[in-house]
Amino acid sequence: MNVQKIVIAGGSGFLGQCLTTHFNDQGAQVIVLTRGQERLENGVNYVHWNGRSLYRWKDHLEGADVLINLSGKSVDCRYTKRNKRLILNSRLESTRALGLALMKVKNGPATWINATSATIYRHAEDRPMTEANGEHGTGFSVDVCEKWENMFFSFDLPRVRKLALRTTIVLGKEGGAFVPLKNLARIGLGGKHGNGKQRFSWMHSYDFCRAVNFAIQNVNLEGVVNLSAPEQVTNAELMHEMRDATGMSFGLPNPKLLLEIGARLINTETELLLKSRWVEPEKLKQAGFQWEFPTLEKALAELCARDLFATKMSEPLAVH
Repeated sequence: MNVQKIVIAGGSGFLGQCLTTHFNDQGAQVIVLTRGQERLENGVNYVHWNGRSLYRWKDHLEGADVLINLSGKSVDCRYTKRNKRLILNSRLESTRALGLALMKVKNGPATWINATSATIYRHAEDRPMTEANGEHGTGFSVDVCEKWENMFFSFDLPRVRKLALRTTIVLGKEGGAFVPLKNLARIGLGGKHGNGKQRFSWMHSYDFCRAVNFAIQNVNLEGVVNLSAPEQVTNAELMHEMRDATGMSFGLPNPKLLLEIGARLINTETELLLKSRWVEPEKLKQAGFQWEFPTLEKALAELCARDLFATKMSEPLAVH
């Protein structure tokens, strides 16, 4: 059965816009729940919500095939007490609101996909973390992910298949981590970060959209699913590949102290660069997903190209 209607909560961010474009191009009716103004733009219906209260936005869930929740304050900020509260509450409140809405609709979506993050796993330099054997870490980010997933799975919705996507760092021209890393390499600051041994798990934005589509179509996929490329590299390897892709022959290293100072200046945290994320997409592999960009070299070659990459979507948008 072709998917005719998808609701994306928090679809105004980087990943949300990637998915909105992907599914809109597939011919689906896309409803984006946004804290911004209501509007119809490029065939996409943007509906206002506050991420907490139930009101008329829930009516858009009627007749929908899929609900995707990406809502949450960006973690690209300093972890002050206020920001920590906003990061956590924005995720828990939006997930709770959607769960309550699904309990009230008569003909709601059969699949509910909720974002989470692969940062739930511990700092790992010894082995990869799979869905089955991954060990949780400690600290604020891990705590947020655990509470977020607990809220998601707390809803008893027998007719709804639920998937929690533990997504790694997504590389895309539209936003996220790729642009600042590329810019660092281009100005000669593309050396390793810290000792460079920390693992970097990643995924091209095109494969991210394809993987979400794949998960929708494959009813055997449920529960926690790691979204990552099959190749994971060290930070030193990442920056070496970035220098090659940008045509820069050298890159000054960035010691931890310098990164801490820089993070304060640009109002962010160093976790993105210094935490070792070694994530294995075991469920995707077992289900037969094929990556368009399985290696970092291929992904960066496309992302650093001058012309936008135009490729035809190969999978039909369908739910079985």
